[in-house]
Amino acid sequence: MQEFDANLRDAIARGLTPGPRLFVATKVLASTGSFEPRTENCAGGHCLPAGADAVDGVEQCRQAVRRRIAAGADIIKFFADYRRRIMRSPPAQQHPYIPSVLHPPKEPNPDYMVFSRDEMDMIVKEAALARAPVSAHCCTLEGAMAAIEAGVNTLEHAYFTSDEMFTRMVEKGIILVPTLAVAEKLHAARFPQILKQVKRAHEMGVRLACGGDTGTYPHGENVRELELMIEAGIPAHHVLESCTVGGWEACGGELSGRRFGWIEQGLQADIIALDGDPQQDITALRLVNFVMKDAIVWKMNSEARGMQ
Repeated sequence: MQEFDANLRDAIARGLTPGPRLFVATKVLASTGSFEPRTENCAGGHCLPAGADAVDGVEQCRQAVRRRIAAGADIIKFFADYRRRIMRSPPAQQHPYIPSVLHPPKEPNPDYMVFSRDEMDMIVKEAALARAPVSAHCCTLEGAMAAIEAGVNTLEHAYFTSDEMFTRMVEKGIILVPTLAVAEKLHAARFPQILKQVKRAHEMGVRLACGGDTGTYPHGENVRELELMIEAGIPAHHVLESCTVGGWEACGGELSGRRFGWIEQGLQADIIALDGDPQQDITALRLVNFVMKDAIVWKMNSEARGMQ
């Protein structure tokens, strides 16, 4: 069931259900005890169902990429870093149970490296054999730099950055997906700095793609990511390009097996129309009048079509 994204992609592609064009990763790759949905110290994901394909060592990383490809993955995603220590100062047991701790440390659950450089290198190398792009979750500068040197296609989040990091991204052609809409909530104290970082990346020539980590904030609010990129100081027409052509590139570009994101003969027949100009009024991004995908119209005059 945890690979249902590939099943849904195929159902949409076969016309069995309406939906967007999907490029999926199936399970994310992470080391043992890193990305696991748990609220207490509990190794192996026993508290809740494991959310990742947990692998350790270079050979297991190779095998995991092959499992993901066999499961239908278009993209290989891995965590370069994550929160590995759930509770470092547990309280005395209470009844009824009271969650959390009375006097937590300064950083109760910081992000640490999940994979070694050798493991990341293998993930990228094995994905290349299957002509699959690689996406890396990076919330630390250390994790981002390691993923960059391994040769990933995209970096997600990257909330701690440096000019050296952006220079290497430009040199290696790596795309940044800043996921500002979730940072707005989870990193509220640092959010003005994060906006400045994204503007700096754009100024230094880093390729940006628009992606919001949707689900960590409400579905249906995806447009918030575009609004925040504009608020960061990126021109609106560059933001629109980052979620059209940039989206195609983030899905692997030519590796995705099709072309979309701009208008040209031989491309997927996709287009949307707005009721205003977002270069003049940012709220126009929320006024979608017309939607066409693969030459099929799904929205006309602001009303859905063919969604019964």
